[in-house]
Amino acid sequence: MRDEIRESILDAVDRLLERSGYKKMKIDDIAEEVGIGKGTIYLHFRSKEDVALAHIDRIVQRLLVQLNEIAESNANPVTKLRAMLIARVMTRFDSVQHYPESINDLLADLRANLLARRESHFDDEATVFGRVLEEGKQQKAFDLKNPIATGHSLLLATNSLLPYSLSVQELGDRHEIEEKIERIADLLLEGLVRR
Repeated sequence: MRDEIRESILDAVDRLLERSGYKKMKIDDIAEEVGIGKGTIYLHFRSKEDVALAHIDRIVQRLLVQLNEIAESNANPVTKLRAMLIARVMTRFDSVQHYPESINDLLADLRANLLARRESHFDDEATVFGRVLEEGKQQKAFDLKNPIATGHSLLLATNSLLPYSLSVQELGDRHEIEEKIERIADLLLEGLVRR
């Protein structure tokens, strides 16, 4: 029950961010949207900032589940890595496509904490990528020295397609983004695959 309420709160935050943005959103609005008392929100979150950041964390946690599923699949490392690069962009895109602004603009008041969280998220992603890169290195599919550092580089190379600085509308439609990330993934893999 506790997890269901937490999820309902985060779902409400998602809808409120779309409709009114972070600045106008209030704890009272979240409580009303969920149909619970304001005090119940504070049983799960310390502040409006905490609940907004938890919403972003949830997007990334869902992505990490996807990345781990791909990493643990029976596919070869090259296929896994390509699928993971596409998933990291498209999952984020799909999760915030209804927002009128970029994440940076939408949560501008939380910039310092958002950037710190983002670094932590990228570290978590790089760890999963590193596992697949190490697997590929062991199988002699990839030519690389440091799997974690390479994982971070792959993330950096695809960050321009994430809806942080640009809104989903500014990035382009879903089909365009998918084509772009596929081309970038193929180019990145070209440099990693052992000849």
